[in-house]
Amino acid sequence: MKYYSLNDNKSNANTSFEEAVVRGIAPDRGLYFPNEIKALDKDFIENIENYSNEEIAYKVIKQFVNNEIPEDILKGIIKETLCFDFPTVKVEDDVYSLELFHGPTMAFKDVGARFMARCLGYFNRDKADETVTVLVATSGDTGGAVASGFLGVKGVEVVILYPSGKVSDIQEKQLTTLGQNITALEVDGVFDDCQEMVKTAFLDSELTEENLTSANSINVARWLPQMFYFFFAYKQLKSQNKELVFSVPSGNFGNICAGMMAHKLGLPVKQFVASTNINDTVPQYMATKQYSPKPSKQTISNAMDVGNPSNFIRIQTIFNNDFEALNELFSSFSYSDEETKEAMLSICNNTKYVADPHGAVGYLGLKKYQETHPNTLGVFLETAHPVKFLDVVESTLGVTVPIPEQIKAVMNNKKESLLVSNYEGLKSYLKSR
Repeated sequence: MKYYSLNDNKSNANTSFEEAVVRGIAPDRGLYFPNEIKALDKDFIENIENYSNEEIAYKVIKQFVNNEIPEDILKGIIKETLCFDFPTVKVEDDVYSLELFHGPTMAFKDVGARFMARCLGYFNRDKADETVTVLVATSGDTGGAVASGFLGVKGVEVVILYPSGKVSDIQEKQLTTLGQNITALEVDGVFDDCQEMVKTAFLDSELTEENLTSANSINVARWLPQMFYFFFAYKQLKSQNKELVFSVPSGNFGNICAGMMAHKLGLPVKQFVASTNINDTVPQYMATKQYSPKPSKQTISNAMDVGNPSNFIRIQTIFNNDFEALNELFSSFSYSDEETKEAMLSICNNTKYVADPHGAVGYLGLKKYQETHPNTLGVFLETAHPVKFLDVVESTLGVTVPIPEQIKAVMNNKKESLLVSNYEGLKSYLKSR
């Protein structure tokens, strides 16, 4: 399998998995996309409950790695990536939470970050004199997951850009306190500014010697492993014999795009619901067929504060830019902070389940879809532990959230970050190291 840039023609698919991972983004600034997607054997899907999570993940990702990583090494990478659980928890009749926060930084991005870090470590194994710089923008959880996943990886330096004052205190601690090969740049702006600065750096001819790559979901090694847990959820719920609906809290749209890739591989899913906060570029597109990116707005579900989601072009590509085909499998709804808080409170009061703001938005989108499709089995993705958003969760619900050990380990650490006001500040830092 080869990859091609979505700014180019599919006939020019000549980029290897390794090249796509190391580059992060194509030279023409396009996202990489596989030139073909082969469905998995129906027998595997029909008997998925007989396979371990590691076996499932290997079968899912193998074609995209394309033998560029030996089988035993790839299986080892998967084993190290999936060192925690992915439980589905019943919240209501026909409503389940897929908890993706049991990893080291308590966010779903641990999967992609750990997988990518280990792939990059393998590709860099014989380059003793070279250092790869992983440049990543974060609206919240990506930074901490990448920092944890790449901490101490030989030959890799990580530079994380995050919007000042627009991530939670715990999120900030996770990306600014680790030291070693991790550096945090605090940007005077919003996430979209951070993301634009990262993309600009990749195309800056004066930075070619810096060996830059990305660990955002624009990178195929961060994006594709997110397919795993859609298969894991199906494995757990298959015996209920109901049509499955996934509602995914969506910001940069990499997670839900991975789910739709899983469907392309043969995973039986009736509908994907992209649930957003007031950053509603995609819900508006689905309503009007007009794609109009806009500046992001700050909300209590900050990981979704994205006004121009990078991965939506990948979703459109999966459906060959056919809006009607997309519309059959994909819905999108947006919710305000007030609606999010009301949902958090309703869930807690009625079921005792504590959802973070992102999970609550996912719950709202799922319930909206089920109003007209009542016989479906719904799963909303709980993408981060409620402790990551401690202030809003405790003030909204009037509860005390226990602090997990993973969080205690960083809460008292000293923040270290460098202030950056614009792209020239980032460029100056990268050239001065």
